Amino acid sequence: MYPKTLTKLIEEFKKLPGVGNKTAERYALFVLDLSTESVESFSNQLKSTKQSIKHCKSCGNYTEEDLCDICRDPKREQSIICVVSNPKDILAIEKTGQYTGLYHVLGGLISPINGVMPEDLTIEELIERTKKDVTEVVLALNPTMEGETTSYYIAKKLQDIVEVSVLAQGLPMGGHLEYVDEMTLTRSLKNRKKFDY
Repeated sequence: MYPKTLTKLIEEFKKLPGVGNKTAERYALFVLDLSTESVESFSNQLKSTKQSIKHCKSCGNYTEEDLCDICRDPKREQSIICVVSNPKDILAIEKTGQYTGLYHVLGGLISPINGVMPEDLTIEELIERTKKDVTEVVLALNPTMEGETTSYYIAKKLQDIVEVSVLAQGLPMGGHLEYVDEMTLTRSLKNRKKFDY
């Protein structure tokens, strides 16, 4: 039986994705072996990151400024917007080096079972953005039931405004973009197709 404070630390580590009892226990014991300075530095960095990072006012990506680096980059193609569910998906797509347009983060996916409705996402903001010289919207949402539902809803909303395309098949059904290998994601981006209503 561990002391109460150590047990609490283990419980905190278990809140991280993919961290079970054994891993959380290992992390907590590792922290005990660190110097006080190292623990304080780690703690300060966690606080600093949480306080400094916010969402881009234009696309919803992570940033320290009002606009993220991608939105501020004049070399990015302004006429294409790639729609993702969260900022982690942007990182996955950027790693491919194949996409040069802008992004739009929805902040989730439509899921009535979980109480997430279209109005809870940034769909209206996306529609407004498409009215400013945008020629294509690429739907890069997870190939899950929620992702498919959200893609269909957005495509219907945009069908008379702008061309809507989706990533090519090859992404595993039920998967998440952030975990897809770069080669598969690269092919899906290059071979995207017009959304089939």
